[in-house]
Amino acid sequence: MKIAAIDLGTNTFHLIIAEKSGSEMNIIYKTNKPIKLGEDITIANRIIPTAFNRGVNCLKEFKVTLDEYKVSTVRAVATSGVRSASNGQEFIDTVKDQTGISIDIIDGEEEANLIYEGVKLSGAIAGKSLIMDIGGGSTEFIFCDENGFYWKKSFDIGAARLMQKFFKSDPINEIDQGHINLHLKETLAELISFGKEFEATTLIGSAGAFETYSVMLNPTVDINEISQGEIDRVSYQALATRLINSNHEERSKMPNLIPLRVDMIVMASLITNYVLAELSIQKIALSTYDLKMGVLQSLRQRN
Repeated sequence: MKIAAIDLGTNTFHLIIAEKSGSEMNIIYKTNKPIKLGEDITIANRIIPTAFNRGVNCLKEFKVTLDEYKVSTVRAVATSGVRSASNGQEFIDTVKDQTGISIDIIDGEEEANLIYEGVKLSGAIAGKSLIMDIGGGSTEFIFCDENGFYWKKSFDIGAARLMQKFFKSDPINEIDQGHINLHLKETLAELISFGKEFEATTLIGSAGAFETYSVMLNPTVDINEISQGEIDRVSYQALATRLINSNHEERSKMPNLIPLRVDMIVMASLITNYVLAELSIQKIALSTYDLKMGVLQSLRQRN
C-alpha cells in the first residue's frame, strides 16, 4: 500500500511517498518545490496571481507523480500561507477542480501536533527539549520530552512574513534588528515565560533553516540520508553572525545556501538567536523529519 503526504508551506511545497507494509513504512520518493506562495502576502493578505498559478501548476506535477506511483491514500495539508490568505479557499477550490487533490487547512495547533509526531519519529528528542519549526508564514514551538509534549503554539512570525515587514536594509542594520527583536519579545512572551520554568536543555530545529545551518557548517552531511543530527552551538553562532552581517550578494555566494533561503535565513537566524539567548539553551539538534513526516505517520496509523 502506498501513502503520500503533501505539505503546502508558505515558501515550499513538499511531496513524500511511502510504501506501507504491516507496521513498516519505507520512503520511496520525495521532492520539494520553491513555490513562494506567500510572496508579498502581507501587502493585501492575498495570494498574488503569479504565486497562485505557481502553486496550482506544482500540484498538477505532484498529481502526475502520485498517479505514476499508484498512490492509494493522499493527505495534503496547507499551513499559514493558505490559512491566512483571504483567497485561500479559492486556491483550494481551484486545486481540487484542476488536479482532484483535496487540501485540508490545518490550524496552528494541529500543525504543531504533526510536527511533534514527525520529530518524535526521527529519534531526536532526548530529555527536555524545545522543538522549533521556522516556516515562511509561521513558526511552531513545542516543549516536550520522550514521553510527550507539555506546551505547544504556532506564532505568525515565519521568515517570509518577518522579511516582508522588517527587512528594510541589507546587510540588516541594528535598527531593523531592534525592531525584529522587539516584535519577538512582544509576540513570544508566553513562550519565554513557560520556557524559563520548563528549562529545556536542547533546541531541536525541525528541517528547513536548521538543515541549511547543518549543511553550511558540515558540507559532508547528506540531509537526505539522516533523520537527526547535532549542530555545534559555537559554530552555529559564528555562522549566524556571518549571515546577519552579510548582504544579499555575499550570501548568494555562500556554499550550500539555496536561493530560496538567501534572505530568509537572516530572519531565521535572528529568531533562533533570540530563543537561544532568552532561554539559555546551549545544545542544538536537527530533525530532518517535520510536518510532512507527521502527516505520513498519521496516515500509517490510520490505514
